[in-house]
Amino acid sequence: MTGADLLLLALGAVAVGAGLLVVTTRHLVRAGLYLVVCLAAVAGLYLVLTAELVAWVQVLIYVGAVVVLLLFAVMLTRAPIGASDDLDRPGWPAALVGGGAGLGLAVLLVDAFRWSTVELPEAGTAERLGAIVFGSWVLPFELLSVLLLAALIGAIVLSRPEIGASPEEERR
Repeated sequence: MTGADLLLLALGAVAVGAGLLVVTTRHLVRAGLYLVVCLAAVAGLYLVLTAELVAWVQVLIYVGAVVVLLLFAVMLTRAPIGASDDLDRPGWPAALVGGGAGLGLAVLLVDAFRWSTVELPEAGTAERLGAIVFGSWVLPFELLSVLLLAALIGAIVLSRPEIGASPEEERR
């Protein structure tokens, strides 16, 4: 076993452990922070597998944007930050569904590949990825940025009721 294998196992264990903590904790903010640890461990896995671009995209988009959006949503909606009784549900149905889904995916994976070898495609470069994203995928990329901007502006307006209020409502 090489050092890379040990690092993959360690990062995988951290990702799975943090993922379990995300779904088992009763604190919503802690669940968001455990999600940061899980996603950072996945980015570390990508780095060990020498997929640096994917690792940085993981960090920027998921850790940097999605988790921050989740935490801001919790703070702006004034949701309870401490332990919540709403999150205390029996775990056996979720374990049954998760275990069944995992077993089904494992059977599907083994059936699909049957221990055969798969030829790898040509290695990608940042130049090729940039040409594809900003060539044929530029319109969806720009539409997504406008959609995210509209969501951000909507969140600001909803969190500050005095922005859209009439002068009479402001006096009250």
